[in-house]
Amino acid sequence: MDSNGYSDPFVKVCLKPDMGKKAKNKTQIKKKTLNPEFNEEFSYDIKHAELAKKTLDISVWDYDMGKSNDFIGGCQLGIQAKGECLKHWYECLKNKDKKIECWHVLLNDNSVHFED
Repeated sequence: MDSNGYSDPFVKVCLKPDMGKKAKNKTQIKKKTLNPEFNEEFSYDIKHAELAKKTLDISVWDYDMGKSNDFIGGCQLGIQAKGECLKHWYECLKNKDKKIECWHVLLNDNSVHFED
């Protein structure tokens, strides 16, 4: 957080492939705002038959220059997800040629590992 009380948040989206490698995308950093809007879209080239084996980790971080980034929250979509996240994942799998959008609550949950 800077002297004005603002942080520079960014979102990291990570789709975990089966082979242990990570495909990562980051949004732009939104400076000097406590209410950032990202409106960015990422796509991954994955065969629909392989999608059910994947996990999508979405995390939001506070970026402070010269300090370590602080985890704000995140959510996970995939077969291991729960509640609305799992329901959204099933909708995506069921509708392979359709864009399924959904709002998710960001959790600051230590049981799900999100990396900086």
